Amino acid sequence: MIATLTSKGQLTLPKPVREQCGLRTGDRVDCIVREDGLIEIVPLRQPASKLRGLLPKPSTPVTMEEMNEAIARGASAHGGH
Repeated sequence: MIATLTSKGQLTLPKPVREQCGLRTGDRVDCIVREDGLIEIVPLRQPASKLRGLLPKPSTPVTMEEMNEAIARGASAHGGH
């Protein structure tokens, strides 16, 4: 299926794509540019606040310092600063 980009940078997803993804007017999607140049459009199903409680709590509390260290390690492993 082909879609055309407007002069305002807007793109209309073809109806079969919207239906397959269950997208309706006002729904949000995340556009992910992959390393190979392909773009993934991922429907955002629910706000992050609704994800609370889906994962079990850690067996031991994690400090802010430990979280910051983990974030720094992850960023450096993925080419971050």
